[in-house]
Amino acid sequence: MKTLSVIVPCFNAEPWIEEALNSIFSQGLSDLEVIVVDDGSTDRSAQVVKQKFPSVHLIQTANQGPSHARNTGTQASDGRFIQYLDADDVLAEGKLRTQLEMLEKTGADVAYGDWQELEKTPTGSYAKKRLVSRQIPKEAEVALFTDFWCPPAAYLFRCSIVSAVGEWKKNLPIIQDARFVLDCALKGARFAYCPGVMAYYRKSSQESVSKKDPKAFLRDCFVNAQEVQTWWESHGGLNKERREALLKVYLQVTRGSFKKDPEIFEKAEMILKKLDSNYLSQGPKRLAVASKIFGYRGAEWMAWHYRAFKHFLSRKSS
Repeated sequence: MKTLSVIVPCFNAEPWIEEALNSIFSQGLSDLEVIVVDDGSTDRSAQVVKQKFPSVHLIQTANQGPSHARNTGTQASDGRFIQYLDADDVLAEGKLRTQLEMLEKTGADVAYGDWQELEKTPTGSYAKKRLVSRQIPKEAEVALFTDFWCPPAAYLFRCSIVSAVGEWKKNLPIIQDARFVLDCALKGARFAYCPGVMAYYRKSSQESVSKKDPKAFLRDCFVNAQEVQTWWESHGGLNKERREALLKVYLQVTRGSFKKDPEIFEKAEMILKKLDSNYLSQGPKRLAVASKIFGYRGAEWMAWHYRAFKHFLSRKSS
């Protein structure tokens, strides 16, 4: 058994795959295996791996998405610890050794650290930009369900917690990375923070999917919330923190899906009412006041037109 397995899902990453793999081999670790799962690329990604990295275990499959690619790589791996690295991201120098030592020292299941965005410049190169330095609070499952996120490259997982989770969710193609770490928390994982930059996240090539396809993003959020709610209800029930987290996510879904996805809006609103008949107090104060006068749908109708008008004015002024 190897100490560490690095799994790299790859789809049309020819411009970046070499840099990603170099960031692994420059870590100075010998007892590791690197598995690249080429998810049906139509560019030369696989050829780059074959020609420049002959020691890499390359698996080529039909295009089935990143979750399937990560699951395929996990099934083929043999390490006591597992690193997932997207093919267009980069590991920071010394990252693997630092997090391995942290997991060995603390006995934790998941190590994580700070990460920094790589943003494309006008010349086509990438520059280090926003640095994200945050720690997961004590209530890890609530934070990971709502607003805590790191790219997969910033984490290192103990194989036992990966096995406990089972697999990456293929039914959540947009937020599957956030859900996998949340599943670790739901399975009782202990998290250990490693200070310092652990990974670099290439922003332009992974432009927010929530902006590219907001309807699909909201549907993922809704399905995710339903699954997590079911889990919580059967594992200790809905305490104050869990209920507030669910309200926050369902309210985000209703606001985003109003006028855009009536089916999801109806379903999310119905769940909100069941969770808390006074849930509007959790939202913006003006929306809560308007809803008492015009009803929630009327208030959302007004808010939607207000936002549309503001967007029209901003576009006109620019």
